[in-house]
Amino acid sequence: MTGFHNKGGLRIATLLCFFFLLYRPACADGVRPGYQVVSRAEIVEAMRQCDDYNLIATTNGVRFQGEMILYLAQKARARDPQGLPLFIGYENWFRAFMEVTARTENALPQYAQLSYQHKQNMEVDYRVDRVIREIVEAPTPELAVNVRIWWEDQPGKPDRYSYLDTLSTPHLKVTNRRVMTYRLLDFGNWVAYDEIKGLTGRPTSGILGFLFRIIGEGSVVQTRMAISKDGLQVNRATARKGFIKRIDTVTVYPDGKMEKDFPPDRPDLLEIAKRITQPLEIEYAELSDDR
Repeated sequence: MTGFHNKGGLRIATLLCFFFLLYRPACADGVRPGYQVVSRAEIVEAMRQCDDYNLIATTNGVRFQGEMILYLAQKARARDPQGLPLFIGYENWFRAFMEVTARTENALPQYAQLSYQHKQNMEVDYRVDRVIREIVEAPTPELAVNVRIWWEDQPGKPDRYSYLDTLSTPHLKVTNRRVMTYRLLDFGNWVAYDEIKGLTGRPTSGILGFLFRIIGEGSVVQTRMAISKDGLQVNRATARKGFIKRIDTVTVYPDGKMEKDFPPDRPDLLEIAKRITQPLEIEYAELSDDR
């Protein structure tokens, strides 16, 4: 694993628990030609690297998914830096998750069940020239990938699904569009999910819940994450709705407990805060269907 596994949360981070990829016309079996199909055994191996926090907690979902993706991309890049993008099928991912967590289908978290029910597949492209065009102001990432998440567009199938997250404060309604994309950047001691598209949410409780009932759901556009030496996630997420921009910082404990900002007795987390608030301006390569 990269430094992200050892060092890398958020109230809005819960919104990111589902990331998987963008639609392209599929073969009958859902597997596209021109991809490296990731086997169930390889997914299990990647998931088993994430062993020092609760994989079932929804609040750990973004970290779990990111670590798995980076592990698989790093191995693939070591084999061939210009290799074909990875294809992670929804069936292999779900069965691997069941195996690693030793849980039955109905005992898995809601985000995993909904992903499986909607047959969301994932594509991961780790070729640098397909991800970054120019770094304007940011550290140079150790690894950068495009992630596309989608389910097939067929008659009678929905173009989105939603669920309620009651673990966050305030409670959140999370919506996944049929097509989602983002850039995943690993800087060694922190990671960024940038240019997020297809993910929205809104608070459903408190004053913010009242406000967002009026203005509707906001789009999550970026989140940054770092992990302390004792396994705390520090997350900084940005969401937008029209002219309203909201940035939230939260801390997630290994067991999934989450609180706003930092624990009052942890001045060491201020260094992490500086790390994830540094300038990040990157011109990305255009996402397209050609390989």
